[in-house]
Amino acid sequence: MEFLTEKVIYISLFILVIHTIETLAYAVRLSGARVGLIASALSLFNLMVIVSRMANMMQQPFTGSLVDTAPTTNTLSFVEDQYRVIIGASTVGTLIGMILLPTFVALFSRSIIHLSKQGGSIPSLFKMVFSIEFIKRGLNQMHFPSKAYLTGFSLAYIPKKLFLINMVVTSIYTIGVLSALYAALLTPDRASTAIMASGLINGIATILLVVFVDPKISVMADDVINKRGDYRKLKYVSLMMVTSRFFGTLMAQLLFIPGAEYIAWFTKFIV
Repeated sequence: MEFLTEKVIYISLFILVIHTIETLAYAVRLSGARVGLIASALSLFNLMVIVSRMANMMQQPFTGSLVDTAPTTNTLSFVEDQYRVIIGASTVGTLIGMILLPTFVALFSRSIIHLSKQGGSIPSLFKMVFSIEFIKRGLNQMHFPSKAYLTGFSLAYIPKKLFLINMVVTSIYTIGVLSALYAALLTPDRASTAIMASGLINGIATILLVVFVDPKISVMADDVINKRGDYRKLKYVSLMMVTSRFFGTLMAQLLFIPGAEYIAWFTKFIV
């Protein structure tokens, strides 16, 4: 397993953290609906999204360097193996986020209340979150999902179309950068064009998420606040969303090479 270098392990751990954060972001709306402060919750949600997107941008140069340091022989399979490990880390990170979801619903509830009381002061929120008392409280409240968490669950709560859309968008977002970098190996004469396509791909995935997924969950949270909706349904849909994220990262393994081939083909019309 020569492809499993120290750099690949560090990048994989970074990706794992990114996807854990993005999965836990789904707990924010649940917490907001739980404490009746949905606007403050969205403020915290946006903060988490910005942090995860920034972290994703930071790892891109290091992921790209794997191409530069790959051996000259059997380069494609070597880089493919490394990138599949990184994609696998996104799956593990999403799974960790799913396991920690109930714990963070409770922690985010306290954070949202604190944010509201402090007039929306993020520095004050950070001061509380990183305090010894809050960390101890978080450890005491840590609990894993149980059967009781799914009491009353029904497949009727699951919007099938939303499940599929979120799964596809997650898979595209997961492999956007990696497929573009791999496409650069497939078309060395158009390498720069292929690499720059990653921003376009992730941008499209973000737009799809904002247009088709986020508004529906936000409206459901609003309905809970306004007594028009059921909190349990919002909880089950949120669980469905993180599950679709998990399957999306698995789907990314299947789309990785076809995605790279498509980017390589598409660059012919740009150059």
